[in-house]
Amino acid sequence: MKPELAPDLNSIEVPGAAEAEERAAGIVSASFADWRPPRRKRRVARPIAAVAVAVALIAGVLSPPGRAFVDHVRRAVGVDDAQPALFTLPAPGRLLVTAGGGTWITYADGSRRLLGTYDDASWSPFGRYIAATRANELATLDPEGTVRWTLARPGVRFPRWTGSATNTRIAFLSGDRLHVVAGDGKGDFVAGATPAATIAPAWSSNLGFILAYAGTDGRVHSLLTAKGGELWAATPPGAPQSIEWSSDGKQLLVLSPGRVSILGGARGRLIGGEAAPDVVGVAYRPGSTTYAELHRSATGSRVTLGARTLFSLAGELRGLTWSPDGRWLLVGSPGSDQWVFIRADGSKIVAVSNVSAQFHSPVFPEVEGWCCGT
Repeated sequence: MKPELAPDLNSIEVPGAAEAEERAAGIVSASFADWRPPRRKRRVARPIAAVAVAVALIAGVLSPPGRAFVDHVRRAVGVDDAQPALFTLPAPGRLLVTAGGGTWITYADGSRRLLGTYDDASWSPFGRYIAATRANELATLDPEGTVRWTLARPGVRFPRWTGSATNTRIAFLSGDRLHVVAGDGKGDFVAGATPAATIAPAWSSNLGFILAYAGTDGRVHSLLTAKGGELWAATPPGAPQSIEWSSDGKQLLVLSPGRVSILGGARGRLIGGEAAPDVVGVAYRPGSTTYAELHRSATGSRVTLGARTLFSLAGELRGLTWSPDGRWLLVGSPGSDQWVFIRADGSKIVAVSNVSAQFHSPVFPEVEGWCCGT
């Protein structure tokens, strides 16, 4: 059954609110009854009045009506009937999660394995390995956490892995330069003449190793890394915030402030898009050219797929991660410490609470990818 979200806070009628106001007024009146202003230091009145009001507010919150209001606030930013822990994933695959400096694998049955202390990570093309980074190091690991090789480079971030079963490449940023290295750790080189902006690069599915990245010049650059040349450079409406190829490599999705743009993969020409003033995240659905959008405003967040709203919440939502089969979408709710799994047709929602505690993390965990295999 699809859970119902709490109503908008402005429409909540708090039980016993009138009685709480009367108690608050009584406290304030009593505070003023015994107080006399000094002859010379009249400005003391404001601090004393402020203390009285603060006492009244605290009393109101601690009262039964006040506690009821707090409970309403909590429900307004989370899913009411969420599971207390992640017992199983709703679709096949494994999650790669970074939380509080540690990188974890979460398996389909809900079990977890800590790989080590890394800042960010990504799956290899078939989920056999993981590329992960520390401040000045790129490392590759197997799913048991065993390090295969490392590469020391300054300011490493955003590792992205692509290729076939026998020939792979890893792209990453080192400072403001884009690097590409073979999957065995050999042949690292700087790719692209233009310095890179601080967003993740994106590999096309094309086995010619086509790589797109955002430059500090505000343009999106497409490189044929196997031969080292630039295929095209395009200027979207606004500096790119994220880029992503469609599964077939024919489209490049670019999110800029207030705009979603679709570039043709062959020449980088603008072939579609829309004004999107409140969109903060986009993600192609696997195997298609449709994409989910994450909208955020002062009143809350919502997730859409095409013209349909799949989920909304009176709080912050963060991240869009598709299951490998494209049937489920995962978003995070930091305010309620929940993960919310949304069926792509909108027919079902599964929420999981206490996410940070499950990864022993002081910060809300970030999902780096949902990969193939079990």
